Amino acid sequence: MYSWTLPHPLTPLPLSDLSSLNPMQVNVETAAAGLPWDMDVDVLVVGAGACGLAAAIAAHEAGVGVAIVEKRDRPGGNSSLSTGSVPGANSRFQREAGIEDSPQVMVADLERLSGESDLPQLARQMAAISAEICEWLVDTVGARMALITDYCHVGHTIPRLHAPVSRRGQDLVDDLLAAVDKRGIPLATNNPVHTLYVDDQGGVVGVAVDGPGVERSRIRARNVILASNGFAANRELVTRYCAEIADAEYFGALGSQGEAVLWGQQLGARLANMQAYQGYAAVAYPHGSLLSWTTLEKGGFLVNAAGRRFGNEDLGYSAYAREVLAQRQNVFAVFDERIMTLASKEDEFRELAEIGGLKNADSIEALAARFELPADVLARTLANYNEAAAGKRGDEFGRKHFNMAPLSGRLWMCRVTPGLFHTQGGLAVDQEGRVLREDDSVIPGLFAGGGAAAGISGRAGAGGYASGNGLLTAIALGYLSARAAAAQVKART
Repeated sequence: MYSWTLPHPLTPLPLSDLSSLNPMQVNVETAAAGLPWDMDVDVLVVGAGACGLAAAIAAHEAGVGVAIVEKRDRPGGNSSLSTGSVPGANSRFQREAGIEDSPQVMVADLERLSGESDLPQLARQMAAISAEICEWLVDTVGARMALITDYCHVGHTIPRLHAPVSRRGQDLVDDLLAAVDKRGIPLATNNPVHTLYVDDQGGVVGVAVDGPGVERSRIRARNVILASNGFAANRELVTRYCAEIADAEYFGALGSQGEAVLWGQQLGARLANMQAYQGYAAVAYPHGSLLSWTTLEKGGFLVNAAGRRFGNEDLGYSAYAREVLAQRQNVFAVFDERIMTLASKEDEFRELAEIGGLKNADSIEALAARFELPADVLARTLANYNEAAAGKRGDEFGRKHFNMAPLSGRLWMCRVTPGLFHTQGGLAVDQEGRVLREDDSVIPGLFAGGGAAAGISGRAGAGGYASGNGLLTAIALGYLSARAAAAQVKART
């Protein structure tokens, strides 16, 4: 309905240069009468992760003009770094596999883990649409995804995660990008948005692209969808809202600098679930790749430099990150050959093994020697753990789920460190992804999804994160926001 021309070519921004994208520079300005616009579009998507790409596809399907601007030199963001897993309750893939599930069961799983939330209706909505989203990704987007049936993931009592066979989020991003390209949707990288323009009533009417090496361009948009990710790369905001994990290394996308939060504060938007985040308790050190949580979930355990366990691994990879951080020393994962074989179905895990990130030995004493751990203490830890797994004694830390344990035969070990991956708090949104003010009124022209919006992991730190929470809200809110934004555009014409 409105013309769109791609912004001019730009000089790529080095991935290491965070200072030039300092999120404190973002601002909100009133669009003065007669302000010249360089471009015009129905729906502008800010950010090209899974949320933004899904939103653009959905808007195009709805028959309106849409374009995407991305500040980094490549699309993907945290979605590329994930396992690409999206939960879907009562999807046709579950039914074909003979698995019974429902949105109600999924909500119960989510709420049991997350506890209280600032947006309790959001989890119910995400569960209700989750199967539709998974089927849309496969049928319409062409995503190469399949239901994971090997085991349930953290927070889920039923196998409901749908993911690329590789368990690589980049594969899902590649499929979304292919769908964007097939539809001819403009996507401009290296185009950071620093300014939101508002009218006299406070409604968002456009943006300014402006940054190093970029000539300032003003884009008028009938609706703007913020898909710009969270604030985990902004240490000031992490310290303010997620202090318990602020000392952990950050392993997420460099672009997650919190622009949406900062814009929201200037617009009078309500923030929700700001203490929530996704941590990861077992990042292989010094390699930087994820040690598959399958190794712990299926029966492995973690020990500190003294060779002792220090908590309940049942908490899951996110909640357990703060326990690992509290050790303030090296931590090691221990598992056996059977678990090694199961985890080796995942590409990243196999690659970690191939580059020497995992060590093995035929005895716990020999394994201890390879990592210079006290052999007698580690052997006693293994013996106590195996007795608990066999039901001969209660676990001293309350672990209940041992799966393939007791451990036996050839043993494997990996040195790990905890990490922060992404935040789960952000702008409060309604069921159409519209951004809400403090009084719960809607900010006209502004939508949000993914890390820019509040998630479904509750209020309390990392403990409420269930596998796939981040990608579900990213793709589902992108999809819902785009449809609502398109409907608004059509209603005005």
